[in-house]
Amino acid sequence: MGVVNVTPDSFSDGGRWFDTERAVKHGLDLASRGADLIDVGGESTRPGAPRVDEAEELRRVVPVVRALAAEGLVVSVDTMRAAVAEQSLAAGALLVNDVSGGLADPAMIPAVAAAGAPFVVMHWRGFSDAMNSRAVYADVVGEVTDELRTRIDAAVDGGIAPDRIVVDPGLGFAKEAPHDLALVAHLDRLRALGHPLLVAASRKRFLGRVLAGPDAAPPPARERDAATAAISALSAQAGAWAVRVHDVRPTADAVRVARAVEAAR
Repeated sequence: MGVVNVTPDSFSDGGRWFDTERAVKHGLDLASRGADLIDVGGESTRPGAPRVDEAEELRRVVPVVRALAAEGLVVSVDTMRAAVAEQSLAAGALLVNDVSGGLADPAMIPAVAAAGAPFVVMHWRGFSDAMNSRAVYADVVGEVTDELRTRIDAAVDGGIAPDRIVVDPGLGFAKEAPHDLALVAHLDRLRALGHPLLVAASRKRFLGRVLAGPDAAPPPARERDAATAAISALSAQAGAWAVRVHDVRPTADAVRVARAVEAAR
């Protein structure tokens, strides 16, 4: 899953693809480099990011979705708003990736159910302006698994077919680096929920912490692609359905190698 951030303020590449034409070109480039699915988002969810209003999110996202779908690409929409999901699906998106798992907008689950679209349920404890304060766990793997199970049940009760649900542990969302690492180390427990697993680690803070070591400053987000590829390979080995990344080629290569080693067993 290749990321197209149609935003001026995303943590990794904010502003680079804010223009519609450039965003569409970037999506096509990601597909040419090995992305099977292009995830288009118009609202930054970096820690501390303010929300954009619905009209602005629609203005950013829908033209990009429409253009990429018209080129024959498989497109998902990264949004917490039902109206953006509905209009993106009408424009050709095939999947809804909601980082709130349906919590941010009560209309989201009914909208996705009515459309019959696949739905990514991510672990989430609140909006970006407050999520860091909620990174408190006694057993992060158990708590994330239980909270995801609750959201899966809510999606099914709301009419989304179980075989249309994908789960995402929400790396970096209300989590510190040790929490993220523990979740990556126990992806098998998340897979045991019985749904395809999406892992979105690309360029995130916990990778910066790992690369920096105890006394150094974390490297910039764009210098974390090799670390991202390592997580991608580990995720593939653990049976993840997809990995969401900014730089597709290193991850595509890493996953290819992981699959080849698996096939040789």
